[in-house]
Amino acid sequence: MLSRRTWLVGVVVLIAAAATARIVAPTARSPQPSAAATGAPVQFGTLPPGAELPSGMQCARWVRASPSPENRPANKTFNDTGGQNVGPGFFPVSDSPQVKALAARISGAFTGTTEEILRWAACKWGISQDIVFAQAAVESWWQQDELGDWGTQAGRCPPGHGLGADGRPGACPESYGILQDKYPLEQPSWPGIGKSTAMNADAAYAIWRSCYDGYEVWLNDEPKGRLYRAGDLWGCVGRWNTGSWYTPHAESYINLVQEYLRERIWDQPAFKQAG
Repeated sequence: MLSRRTWLVGVVVLIAAAATARIVAPTARSPQPSAAATGAPVQFGTLPPGAELPSGMQCARWVRASPSPENRPANKTFNDTGGQNVGPGFFPVSDSPQVKALAARISGAFTGTTEEILRWAACKWGISQDIVFAQAAVESWWQQDELGDWGTQAGRCPPGHGLGADGRPGACPESYGILQDKYPLEQPSWPGIGKSTAMNADAAYAIWRSCYDGYEVWLNDEPKGRLYRAGDLWGCVGRWNTGSWYTPHAESYINLVQEYLRERIWDQPAFKQAG
């Protein structure tokens, strides 16, 4: 299946006010030895809850030891742009306090091709790179300029994207980028999630890790299909789209990501040729 699908489901959880952001320079692209020479992982997999995660700099060295070509040239400016620090207010106050340590890791400090950026985020947050590839295909077809979740409430529009500013009268996009990060819920990560592919993926999988490590305890207070617990990889994938735990919408989204994963949609010729 090669048709593009977009799933736009609103999320109802509000996030704390934004902390003052600091722009972070992307890591330098100095010449790197090959993966064989360094013993760098060629494939990044999922690390268990509470695992010690590699640093962004370590992941950058590993990713650059196995460079990937660019199949989304339209992402170049976004891919060449670094992110920012977000401060402790990035995660909602209803999360467990341990999320503050995760927030301190978010930076978007990487530049590279689109695939390299997705691999970097997968490495940094300890999630299978193939799941990241599949989810990014569902969310945006790997396009950082994707706009989604159009709404009509001015208070949910980010600066510079007021109602009507992006071509739809009376509406503004609430979700941005390759993983469709939601501005109303991630205000401390703005403008990075809109301008930087690495920042967008970094913030998205920090949230996935907070869920996977068991810190999103509020999920048990929302409508759910089963009890929230740490270590449920697919439950946390579904939560990204719906803000809920194994509800019918969440399960539909999980099924679509799994379908793209089985097909390895990113390896299909039509996907590679898309601009």
